[in-house]
Order: sequence, then structure tokens, then C-alpha cells
Amino acid sequence: MNRSNIHLLDFPNEILLIILRKLNNIDVLYSLVDINNGPLDIFAQEKMFTNTLNFTYTDDISLIDRYCINILPRINHNIKCFILEPVLLERILLAAVYPNLTEFKLFNFEQQIVSKYFTDESSLRSVFQQQITSLILVNDDKSARVGSLKEYTRNVYAHILNFFKKLTHLNIIGPYVMLCPSLSLCDLPATTFYSSILAHLSIMVKNFDDCLYLLDGRLKQLTTFNVNVYSIDRSSAIVHNTANFHR
Repeated sequence: MNRSNIHLLDFPNEILLIILRKLNNIDVLYSLVDINNGPLDIFAQEKMFTNTLNFTYTDDISLIDRYCINILPRINHNIKCFILEPVLLERILLAAVYPNLTEFKLFNFEQQIVSKYFTDESSLRSVFQQQITSLILVNDDKSARVGSLKEYTRNVYAHILNFFKKLTHLNIIGPYVMLCPSLSLCDLPATTFYSSILAHLSIMVKNFDDCLYLLDGRLKQLTTFNVNVYSIDRSSAIVHNTANFHR
């Protein structure tokens, strides 16, 4: 029996789109971009495949090399969100200019990332300070290993909010929520963890008093507030400005 050879391009565009949507977009781009096949190359560069790129599921150096050299510079204007591990931060973010990049998710975040990348001397400063409006950190630090929660709050959480100048959405989570270092604002100045533009916040706090501190007016544009409270005990703080929070 003769068996017909069916090429991918023989399918109608609607069917081809359904097939490609079922695949990991990193694999779609790697397989189809720059393969000397115009229609497939154009298809792979559609925004649905290039808006969000997640590199956390690969440790293939050849794949990363090809992305940085051939693929990212061609689709850079489409990219709105990167999902990365710390080891790939500079490699990916410096491979091209991403004028529409506004969202960033970082896995395996640890406090040394702050002193290495979230500084005025960092090669990534302009991206983080002038472009990122939505930041998700999957915090791998553990409360038992960081020492003082107040120092962690000042040097990590407050520093991030101050460093990312355009940040409107901040989500700090952990693989094990109750082990993640909690935000602790008691006895810290009211200017600690302050923002005039942050609208959405999700974070772990030490106790219920810290919730009240976050609602005392230091986050003037806050509309969405999602917290995990490590300890709900008798509130001792007196916070006067929470009546102004009506959203």
C-alpha cells in the first residue's frame, strides 16, 4: 500500500495552530524559527508563542545558546514576560533589547540575588528599574537561615520595592509558605516598604500587626492585598490610617 507523505504545512492554518498550541512554546520556537521555511518561521513568531517565555524547564546549553544568538534577537519586540532561574538572568536578559518586557518571574530567589543584580551597578539595572511593572519571586530562603526578619525586611523586601521604580504588582511566594522569611515591620520607620504606585501585593507577614502596618497609608495605590500570616496573636500595634483604605 502506498502511504502518502503529509507535511505539517499541508494542514489548514486552523489545525496547525491547534497543534502548535499543544506544544511547549520554547520547543516550538526552537524547532521552527530560522529553519529556512518561511511559513513555519512566521507562524512560530506569532505573539501567542513569544509573549511569555519560560526557561525554567531546560538545562540544555545548546538550546540556550541558539536562543541567545538566533531566536531572542528576532522576537525581542514580542516578549512581555520572562520566567527564569538565577543562573540564566544575565545570559537571557542581555541577549537582546526587549522594549515591551514588563513582567518577570524568578524561581529559586535568595537574598544574595539582591546584592548581585538589584543594584545600581548591575548590568540589568535599566531593565529592572525602568521596565518591570510586575514581579513574582519564588523565594527559596528559609526563615531559620536568614537571621533577623527585620533586617531581611529592610535589606530584601524594602530594597526590592525601592529599586524597581515602575513596580505595580509584587508577588513573593515560596515553595513552602510557612518556611519563607516573613515581612516584619514592627519598630521599623514608616518609610520602610513604601510605594506610591504599588497596586497589587501578595506576601508572607510575621503577624497581624504587619497587615495593619501595610494598610497605614504607605502603599497609597494598593487595591489588591493578599497575605499569609505566620502568627495571628493579640495585636499590639496602634495604626491610625487604615480608615483611609476603602478599596
